Amino acid sequence: MNPDFAVALPVERDERRQWAFEVRHLERLLRGTSYPDQVKRIAELVGLLEAQGSTTLVVDQTGVGRPVVDMLRDARLSPIAVTITGGDTLSQEGREYRVPKRDLVSAVQVALQAEQLKIAASLPLAKTLADELLAFKVSISLSGHDAYGNDVGQWREAPHDDLVLAVALACWWGKKNPPVTYSFSRVPSQRVDADFATLRRRRGRW
Repeated sequence: MNPDFAVALPVERDERRQWAFEVRHLERLLRGTSYPDQVKRIAELVGLLEAQGSTTLVVDQTGVGRPVVDMLRDARLSPIAVTITGGDTLSQEGREYRVPKRDLVSAVQVALQAEQLKIAASLPLAKTLADELLAFKVSISLSGHDAYGNDVGQWREAPHDDLVLAVALACWWGKKNPPVTYSFSRVPSQRVDADFATLRRRRGRW
């Protein structure tokens, strides 16, 4: 399982009548954290969020993530399990999805370009996420397929894209399932917004 995860919460329309995704929590689990400890921590976070309203847990089950997804189900957390593919077709079977990575990238791109992605500046990993997004890019491989990542090669193989992936999953699910209404609470994000302003000016790199 990807050792990093993030929570992005959709909120009410802002003054421009647009939906926004506000990242309220970012946490990077240490490499080597046991599967039971990962599940325990995720369960704690889900419990905190459910106390505030309806919550959906979206998990990357590509590769070694499958055992953790099974454990999350055993813990009755009902995760949405996503397998990232290199194709161009979205498929679903129950609470499992096969999602083209280009769809995840597109979800982040749209949120950034529409100024719908906000990150609380007080988060310890806020600047790290902003830097990862600034470094993130899209290139076309020699075979004609999209390749995503900080380096030449596939997205999930790059060493510093885990936070980007976590936020991409949240944005993808939020766009796919927009909320009817949530209570509005703005998180100060001026410092990190400056980094995203730079990112939007460089969007030609995507």
